[in-house]
Amino acid sequence: MPDFLKSAFGSGPEVAPLDVLMRLLASLALGGVVAWIYRRTRKSSEVVASFPITLVLLSILIAMVTQVIGDNVARAFSLVGALSIVRFRTVVRDTQDTAYVIFAVVVGMAVGARDPWVAVIGIGVIAVAAFVMMTRAGMRSSSQPELLLSLRVGLGHDLDKLLGGTLDVHLQDRELMSIGTARQGVSLEVIYQTRLRPGGSADELVKALNRIEGVQGVQLQRRGFERD
Repeated sequence: MPDFLKSAFGSGPEVAPLDVLMRLLASLALGGVVAWIYRRTRKSSEVVASFPITLVLLSILIAMVTQVIGDNVARAFSLVGALSIVRFRTVVRDTQDTAYVIFAVVVGMAVGARDPWVAVIGIGVIAVAAFVMMTRAGMRSSSQPELLLSLRVGLGHDLDKLLGGTLDVHLQDRELMSIGTARQGVSLEVIYQTRLRPGGSADELVKALNRIEGVQGVQLQRRGFERD
């Protein structure tokens, strides 16, 4: 390294570039495994295409940060201060997605701290746990995604009598999530968490509900992709 670069960057501990490269490549590989586990243990309808890529990049970045910090407490506090300036506005809607974010962070941190076996063994244990819980929850057996059905109906109607028959025809299950007044109290707004019957059509459900006298509005959204 030229002398002028040594004077500018030579205050920290000497780190072999090859070691840095190997750690970052290891974090890339293990981050890829984390992303693969995420894809395999989540329903395809719930996977945002960019999220697995984010997990891989997060593993690499955390490995870099861990190497920069090393055993320097002052650097660690400086990093916290720097990151506190940045506002992260993307909301992770599912708690399982949050767990995978932490998973990627810990993997990157372990590799950056030169403890790759912690990352490897942790990946194995978490993979087994994730696959077991996925199987027990019957995620693969249900091909229909969870939906949020929002309805606005006029006051004075019995919801079960008004909607029950149509909902039973099109939905395999439903759970009332919330109910309240809308439009200055002249109508009711009802939200159900539900799934269509196998082979059911969202288009036909919306059309059928709109044909019911007393229904003022219908909105059907995939759970996890609702608008803020």
